[in-house]
Amino acid sequence: MESNKYLQDLCDIRTMMQKSTRFISLSGLSGILAGIYALTGAAIAYLLVTNSPRSYLILDGYIFRLVLLDLFLVAFLSAATAIFLTTRKAKKNGEKIWDSASRRLIINFLIPMVTGGLYILIVLNQQKYGQTGALMLIFYGLALVNASKYSLGDIRYLGYTEIALGLICAMLPGYGFWFWCIGFGVMHIIYGLIMYYKYDKA
Repeated sequence: MESNKYLQDLCDIRTMMQKSTRFISLSGLSGILAGIYALTGAAIAYLLVTNSPRSYLILDGYIFRLVLLDLFLVAFLSAATAIFLTTRKAKKNGEKIWDSASRRLIINFLIPMVTGGLYILIVLNQQKYGQTGALMLIFYGLALVNASKYSLGDIRYLGYTEIALGLICAMLPGYGFWFWCIGFGVMHIIYGLIMYYKYDKA
């Protein structure tokens, strides 16, 4: 009897330590929706580029700005959805949405993302579009792996996948668009479904 109580106490201590050091209220549904947003945005970008009279390697300024706006809207909708669903899940579980764990998660995610974003903008400003998809995947994957220390460990596997896709994409730059669709679209949906059935669905 005392042995069982001792084991229960250890489990309770472990749970409290995990909650204090890791943010575990991430929503799997937000991953699914992020993937849908990405595929929708990719379809719009594809139509914009293929209907442009110029090659995608020398896009005119108007089409280029529309594609950037499209990417921004995908990122904004994904972030807004993740914040909304994660906040709702945290409240449902009686957890704080903004504490030391969530701050560490955001900081460690943003460092590679902001660095990568700025580098990609520099490359785009030089009209070097060939490696854009690979760079997005690699830096996003690094951000996920870096942030996984402060959230659900499963996130790092998505990060590893994104990095691998980015490296393959770098070797096959002509297929960057399709690797982008797989990484940000298909993989997000698969990851979101796994997380939803593993953690969200009760």
